[in-house]
Amino acid sequence: MPSLEDSVDYVAGLGKPTAAQVLQDARESGRVAIQPRCGVGGHEEMKALLRDLENEAAPDLLTLTIDSHTRLKRFEQALRTLNRDPADLNGYPLVTHGWRRGRELNESVAAPLEIRHGSPDARALFDVSVASGITSFEGGGISYNLPYSKAVPVAESLAAWEDVDRVCGRLAELGLVVDRELFGTLTAVLVPPSISLAISVVEAVLAARAGVRCISVAYPQSGHLVQDVAALRSIPLLARRYLPPGVQVHAVFHEFMGVFPKGRAHAEDLIFYGALVARLGGASKLITKTYQEAYGIPDTRANIEGLRLAARANSPLLDFVAVDADRVAEEQEWILTEVADIVEPLLEQRDLRAAVTAALERGTLDIPFSASRYAKSEVIPKRDAEGAIRYLSAGSLPLSGRALRRNDALLRHDARTGGSGAADPGLRSLLADLTGDINYFLTLFGETDREGTS
Repeated sequence: MPSLEDSVDYVAGLGKPTAAQVLQDARESGRVAIQPRCGVGGHEEMKALLRDLENEAAPDLLTLTIDSHTRLKRFEQALRTLNRDPADLNGYPLVTHGWRRGRELNESVAAPLEIRHGSPDARALFDVSVASGITSFEGGGISYNLPYSKAVPVAESLAAWEDVDRVCGRLAELGLVVDRELFGTLTAVLVPPSISLAISVVEAVLAARAGVRCISVAYPQSGHLVQDVAALRSIPLLARRYLPPGVQVHAVFHEFMGVFPKGRAHAEDLIFYGALVARLGGASKLITKTYQEAYGIPDTRANIEGLRLAARANSPLLDFVAVDADRVAEEQEWILTEVADIVEPLLEQRDLRAAVTAALERGTLDIPFSASRYAKSEVIPKRDAEGAIRYLSAGSLPLSGRALRRNDALLRHDARTGGSGAADPGLRSLLADLTGDINYFLTLFGETDREGTS
């Protein structure tokens, strides 16, 4: 492995911007940088995929999505699968291919690369990523643990990610700022905005304390325009409130990660809508989707067309598109209040890592639908009559009585009739309600009803 100094010199000699520079340029120019998801097992296939996406869609950043064996540090299994049939891998095994091949991928395209993966302990992967000259790395000790791992103690993943962030701090001292993107998308669907942003605030504070100088806060599209714009616009305010000066912070918007419509026209409507929301929310970057999402992993052509469609939302012809500023401001105020309720008791503690672990054990920090046994997973989300995501149950989250009463009122009020939407709670089971909320866009486009019947 090359030294950190050698890797910094390598990046400087690449002749292309870092991810942090691309994000900063996008924000200063008022446009949204566009990035696809992509990753295949074979090296030549991965190189061809990156080149095809760049040549035909010109994304601002490109992705190496890592395979599941590498995410779980099963490097020998990744090697066996790679040797048997690379197509059996669900991503690119960078550790197995090695840093020289990583550099080859880096040199094959003009856009900077980001590693997307899902590992609770990514130290080996990060080392190879740095040696490859890759300047953006996704994940965190909470967000890459609770949604993905059943039995990894949070204390362990927090310690592992602190090691990653300390290396980022050392790289910054040497002149290379690595963008550290936090996976606020969590379990991807029906995530209340204050949960997503609270987890990201905690991870961002830990990262900044370890020396990270560029932090991207990712937020998942809920499907409600006002709520999503308010959440995105809250990110710079949270950064000013909780992070030290000198840390770059960027908002990243993930296009809808729930059940996608099957009809191509419907899917493309949703893609373009998501791109407009990212623009209105002031996001620095958008992670795109394709019209093939409902059918599995998209092919190269669908990815190219998804990128092109999303990029059109940057057109100056769309400057007239706006959102109700008063409604956004009201929603934003409540999001900021709920985030403060959740994170400020933690940030007051001397040992934040220990405080996070204890809070997850008590449920005062929690996420819905957690895969991990180290979270209570008592939070139950629900869409209100307009489609915004609220708390049907906040579990043990330390939300104020005022915030809880507002959530309850919004869920009870049926905007269509002016009456109560919960007059007879026995009419529909909780599971049916959640299914209907997950099928939100399928119902909107008429591809299914709320119960999931096509």
